[in-house]
Amino acid sequence: MSTRLSTFLRGGAALAAPAILLALFAAPIALKADAGAAATPRLVTVSGEGDVKATPDQATLSAGVVTQEKTAADALASNARAMNEVFATLKKLGIPDHAIQTSNFSVQPQYEPYDANRTQPPRIVGYQVSNTVNVRVDDLKKLGPSLDALVAAGSNQLGGVAFSIKNPKPLLAQAREDAVKDAIERAQTYAHAAGITLGPIVSIQEGGAEPPPRPVYAMAMKQGADSTPVAPGEESVSASVTISWQIK
Repeated sequence: MSTRLSTFLRGGAALAAPAILLALFAAPIALKADAGAAATPRLVTVSGEGDVKATPDQATLSAGVVTQEKTAADALASNARAMNEVFATLKKLGIPDHAIQTSNFSVQPQYEPYDANRTQPPRIVGYQVSNTVNVRVDDLKKLGPSLDALVAAGSNQLGGVAFSIKNPKPLLAQAREDAVKDAIERAQTYAHAAGITLGPIVSIQEGGAEPPPRPVYAMAMKQGADSTPVAPGEESVSASVTISWQIK
């Protein structure tokens, strides 16, 4: 082999080496990308809902006393006397202590009426004390009498009544089953319309599931010896689910 030919071959090999190394490093990257694209599954994702209705068996009401006197001490004392009557009445009705919870207490100054011509800050003419409790009634037969007794005992502030279910778990389990059945029926309908076949389930994700309390802000009042009538109606326990199937 001549010196020129040997030099040419050595130079050619040196020039070809980077290209060979580039090909060796580039090939695995292309193979991984192709493998990843081929492994991506085709999915059908559908949501389902379930709703179960039942008659509520407990209620929560808000009751309190608002008093106003010239001094904060007098307003507080007057409020305390009235609230003690409220608590005593609740105990007579069989409401346990753990079902009664203070939700608001405030002492606020009361000012003289606004006067545009007044140059001085308005004077304090009295104080108002507000004390409110939330009461849970586990026997709805006691709800109407409880409202009547609270007013008779001196409660002059009644809020809304919220009905609920003591143990919603069995109803929630049924709502979840109904949500899954609903999702399956929808997926089968979509698959039939699209001309595809559903494969195995690859994921199940639960959405919101709760029995929201329903407030009642106005109730009819009867005259005479009858207690205040209440209508509990029905509560809805709902659940939702999202399911993904692989397409065969």
